Amino acid sequence: MLKTLTFVLALLAGSHLAGAADESAQAAGVHHHENPAWFKQSFLDLRDDVKEATKAGRRLMLYFYQDGCPYCSKMLQENFGQKEIADKTRKHFDVIAINLWGDREVVDMGGKTVPEKAFATALKVQFTPSLLLLDEKGEAALRLNGYMPPHKFSVALDFVGQHLEKKQRFTDYLAANAGEPASGRLHHEAWLMKAPLKLAAAKGGKPLLVLFEQKECAACDELHSDAFTRADVMSLLGQYRVAQVDIASRDAVQTPAGETLPARDWARRAGVFYTPSLVFFDAGGREVFRVEGYLRPFHLASSLEYVASGAYRTQPEFQRYIDTRAALRRARGERVELMK
Repeated sequence: MLKTLTFVLALLAGSHLAGAADESAQAAGVHHHENPAWFKQSFLDLRDDVKEATKAGRRLMLYFYQDGCPYCSKMLQENFGQKEIADKTRKHFDVIAINLWGDREVVDMGGKTVPEKAFATALKVQFTPSLLLLDEKGEAALRLNGYMPPHKFSVALDFVGQHLEKKQRFTDYLAANAGEPASGRLHHEAWLMKAPLKLAAAKGGKPLLVLFEQKECAACDELHSDAFTRADVMSLLGQYRVAQVDIASRDAVQTPAGETLPARDWARRAGVFYTPSLVFFDAGGREVFRVEGYLRPFHLASSLEYVASGAYRTQPEFQRYIDTRAALRRARGERVELMK
């Protein structure tokens, strides 16, 4: 399986792969959706865009997307499709769309000119949609890697739109302002590591997956009630040591680096603000990949295989890996359901 996947990756590598990604997405019933007309039409000189936004009393939002992306469709339809969110975005931000595979030239804040795809690569954009919300100096006030549901996305808009990033952590602001109906409990699965958590790497051991969760988290409930009941997902989980960390807990955790500190402090230090977040560490205890945002089972399984197979070492762009994995399964006659 891995040899075949490696061969397909090598075969498909190159400039034509983006087109193949669009075709595979269309085959799955995912179609291109036009960006809102109120997105800014820019010459992509970000220095000028930041200045213009600042002069108008707004900030700049970079929206990284790709055609055929189901999460981009959710962002456009379910987030920007809500008048309250659209109005709030337009009030506080100039939004510029950046094509993950695009060739338009971007002038970055340092004056360097590169194609969109190289700009995205330099910023290590792994998921679409990803949003980079910039301050008046062109520095990141907040970065959202992956889709965020409307009620939390609206809070993110408030946080940056009101210039709160220098006053408090987004983690704390989100927790205080984005309540949601949830089970109110953690899901203690039999296959999770037992407390007290000792996550320092064992010589020759399995890679580590840390599930950062919290009790009031509807998306965590869905992860356990849906994704973690799928046979393909559970099979891949068997290749990991899996630990669950409550981002609000004071319980001591030994981190992969061997340091012991309260779970909530480790989560903050690791930059985890969205639950569930999945952080992957290699067998040596080094972070190699993370998932932040809403994922359906196919994409979750893809992320598990991406790290377990070691493919992240040779294919640094996760989106290309997903497209190839889906194409390989379709070639075998399997039905690939991206959003079920």
